[in-house]
Amino acid sequence: MFAYLEGKLTYKSPSLLNLEVNGVGYELNITLQTFSKIQSAEVCKLFTHLQIREDAWVLYGFAEEQERQTFRQLLGINGVGAVTARIILSSLTPEELEKSVATEDIKTLEKVKGIGAKTAQRIVLELKGKISLSKISNTNAVFSRNNTLDDALIALINLGISRANAESAIKKVNNAASISVEELIKQALKAL
Repeated sequence: MFAYLEGKLTYKSPSLLNLEVNGVGYELNITLQTFSKIQSAEVCKLFTHLQIREDAWVLYGFAEEQERQTFRQLLGINGVGAVTARIILSSLTPEELEKSVATEDIKTLEKVKGIGAKTAQRIVLELKGKISLSKISNTNAVFSRNNTLDDALIALINLGISRANAESAIKKVNNAASISVEELIKQALKAL
């Protein structure tokens, strides 16, 4: 419903802030990672996630899109709710979580308050291959230099395709860098 909000910070604490946007005050739940990035700011832009429950509408704010995407991936795991996802992202950066999942480092996840062995194993099992946020490999360097490839990659990931599979499919498309984003997405989907 809300992609992001940009406005004046009227109240901030390590877990909650009020953001005034055109005279309307929004209350947003935040992580410690976000708080550390906006702590000294008077005006900021936060990427948002709205959770609608029977008893409340709860708005979450994130300083970076990457953190919001990770939050949403965590919500997709059985037994991990918004409160737990927020605690995880307050304890670990998205990059640290990605590394823990990639290396199946359950001990690091168990150190997060409220995460036991079974939940840690479930997080690793369900996010393995789905969470790939950092651009550290040489194959990712190709994507970071070409907007068409970047846009197609993001679109495929948003369709629910893992980053590794999306990159592989894009590489299979002939002349990927010289065709339109729409055509690249269509051909990549056929190559999957």
